Amino acid sequence: MEHVKITLIKSPIGYAKNQKLTVRSLGLRKMNDSVIHVKNDAIMGMANTVRHLVKVEAVEFEERLSENLSSREEEIE
Repeated sequence: MEHVKITLIKSPIGYAKNQKLTVRSLGLRKMNDSVIHVKNDAIMGMANTVRHLVKVEAVEFEERLSENLSSREEEIE
């Protein structure tokens, strides 16, 4: 299963309301916020709608899992 990392790189202020709502529905609130979603047509369509505001990167599932595990290990120590 493929995942994508979506990062808000430009503010939606001054853009159409539907674009602001699309950014919010992707789970992005502030500049440089990043979210990881399963790559599907709905998510990619939303990212395409606001492609001038976001950066989309492919993320390997194992890479994402290892990041979570390493951050948890640091918290335990």
